[in-house]
Amino acid sequence: MALDQNLVVRFQNGRVLKGTSKDFSTNRDSFNLTLANRSSANPLVKIFLRDLKGIFFVKDFVGKKEYQEDKGFSKPGKTFYGKKTIVHFKDGEILYGFTQNYAPDRRGFFLYSYDSQSNNLKLFAINSFVTKVEFPPL
Repeated sequence: MALDQNLVVRFQNGRVLKGTSKDFSTNRDSFNLTLANRSSANPLVKIFLRDLKGIFFVKDFVGKKEYQEDKGFSKPGKTFYGKKTIVHFKDGEILYGFTQNYAPDRRGFFLYSYDSQSNNLKLFAINSFVTKVEFPPL
């Protein structure tokens, strides 16, 4: 990834970090995150994918706390590139979106947000923290 992307990194233990990265790759075990809160003594943190639930690529770090994201593919007529996908995580969270490249034997996969009004653009979900992936009919 050449340009800085706004990332929200969610760990399996519930910890959350926000920042940007120039070196995230799905083919590497780790990447560097420059924390959004630059008042930290060490603004650069090495992140190991094995510790994560997922990496959320977001529009901004604030989001809309009052916004209720559309779940369940309830908006008719929406078409997206990829398969409709429902992802269940070990912590009970369920996310809806579209994927093109799910493979359970890989480190993870991208899930593109179903709701265009969501602050999440896409997520790199870590397979070791996923309990189930469903592909509902079109």
